[in-house]
Amino acid sequence: MKKFVIIGIISVAVIGICYAYLIFVGQLRFNYPDKDEFPIVGIDISHHQGKMNWAALRTEDISFVIIKATEGVDYKDPRFNTNWTMSKQQGYKTGAYHFYRICKNGKEQAANFIATVPNEDNNLPPTIDLEFGGNCKTDKSKAQILEEVNEFLQILESHYNKKPIIYVTHEFYDDYLVDEFTEYPIWIRDIFKRPVLRDKRDWLIWQFANRAHLNGIDMYVDLNVLNGKSIDVLQ
Repeated sequence: MKKFVIIGIISVAVIGICYAYLIFVGQLRFNYPDKDEFPIVGIDISHHQGKMNWAALRTEDISFVIIKATEGVDYKDPRFNTNWTMSKQQGYKTGAYHFYRICKNGKEQAANFIATVPNEDNNLPPTIDLEFGGNCKTDKSKAQILEEVNEFLQILESHYNKKPIIYVTHEFYDDYLVDEFTEYPIWIRDIFKRPVLRDKRDWLIWQFANRAHLNGIDMYVDLNVLNGKSIDVLQ
């Protein structure tokens, strides 16, 4: 009996390791959104995806692309111009995002984004990326951070004449955004389950996977679905 117990434990452990490996390499994932409920799929990209084969990407069921443009007060993604041009040439609904540094000035970060991203009528709304991962330490209070984020949002909304989208993780949302900026659409990251925000607020975009494989992209890429059945809700 003891022998069979040991064999069972080893078998379960091997299966668990194999499952974890398949998740790690992107062959399996936790989320598979229903295609009838969420028919509009998009990706977000940066220089981390490297040089892309945009013609090959057209074989995938992708409707929109949101591209990293800037970070902080002076960083510009080195592949932004190429990605922006190619995405539009391929006919994708195209937008740009800014990785917000909480230790930097909000107004100066808005200026960096505006200097980089063209103001074109067919753009998707600009996006601010709010998360702790990869961010900087700061002595600013919560109130100060929210004040500067608000200034960033107001400047972009005035310039592009579109309400910016707020991309956020659950951790950042719970610490800073519960019942804040309720007039702005939310793009939530949740690679484990269908997202439910702490204050039960609706979300516009769900980033449901972070290690997807797509034709035309050699590196892992994030997958997102729109909370709606028409791309027009993004406009």
